[in-house]
Amino acid sequence: MTAGQVPAPRVVVAGGHSAGHIEPMLNFADALRRLEPTAVITSLGTTRGLDTTLIPSRGYPLELIPPVPLPRRMNRALLNLPTRLCVSVRSAGAVLDKVHAEVLVGFGGYVSAPAYLAARMRGLAIVVHEANAQPGMANRLGAHLTTHVFTAAPGVRLPQAKVIGIPLRPAISQLDRLNLRDTARRRFGLRTDLPVLMVTGGSQGAGTINAAVSRAAPSLRAHGVQVLHITGPQRRVDVPGGDFEGAPYVVVPYVDDMQYVYAAADFAICRSGAMTCAELGAVGLPAAYVPLPLRGGEHAVERRAGCGGGGAIEVDDAALDAAWIETTLIPLLTDLRRLKAMSARASASGVPDADVVLARHVLNVVADRRTSMA
Repeated sequence: MTAGQVPAPRVVVAGGHSAGHIEPMLNFADALRRLEPTAVITSLGTTRGLDTTLIPSRGYPLELIPPVPLPRRMNRALLNLPTRLCVSVRSAGAVLDKVHAEVLVGFGGYVSAPAYLAARMRGLAIVVHEANAQPGMANRLGAHLTTHVFTAAPGVRLPQAKVIGIPLRPAISQLDRLNLRDTARRRFGLRTDLPVLMVTGGSQGAGTINAAVSRAAPSLRAHGVQVLHITGPQRRVDVPGGDFEGAPYVVVPYVDDMQYVYAAADFAICRSGAMTCAELGAVGLPAAYVPLPLRGGEHAVERRAGCGGGGAIEVDDAALDAAWIETTLIPLLTDLRRLKAMSARASASGVPDADVVLARHVLNVVADRRTSMA
């Protein structure tokens, strides 16, 4: 480093295990690199979940520490929790020391709690982002160790929280659906002149959604509705009805470039996880949300917190079947005026720049820390 040159910001991010934690974390990291290309960004993760798959593929160094999931029952694992937490905190601290971290940015998950504690022990700046309407234990801990707390939606019960949305990829947040529509439809073998229903149950698929939509295929085709059905890589669907050339029913296991799916679609039927709600709001795609009927109704809370505003309808998982699609969804899909109005309302609920807002704040935190230590 030459005389007068400002040293590169050294940032550690923590948000492992699930895509709901990892994707916002990586989108933030990408935005930080765009704003400050010299930034040195290191990710903390564990061998559980998707950390070792998703993080290296986006070009970020990954340092592994032991996971510390919280046991939900009184058992031996709970008795061993203090020892396991201490080991994980020491491992996280060793990484912070090795990379000379200036700030820790946590997104929740197994890796964040020990990272928050290790950062606090070293007097490092801590920034917390919570994507969900119901914060997990790690972020509840982290929010009490810092004043830099950000959430995706209002009403999240964390102290001093500021609502900024969820960091998204620019390919999603800056998507011009109308301009890309014909290209996207041709990419999937869809017609450009008929409405398109996008179907997805998330990265692993959803049996209820897959079954209901595939069984309604003859009715959808009869009403001129095309389907782009993302089943999940481990799932298959049987689509009755024979020849679908009139209104194609396209089945794919997985799609990497979701911007083309969103551009092709007029409406979505999907789960209501925080990331899904954020992306559909950003691109203005109306939806029928089918909250996951597990995890204490968390998906229903997400839908109410971040997916409302008249841009979506909701159906219980137990009520979703081919008959509901035929009597409720098809009339909506064939009503162009209602679709247009719902799209406008969905778009109004979106927050497209959370990645940049968070990245700028973190750079300011680094600058303030350097000034205070000068």
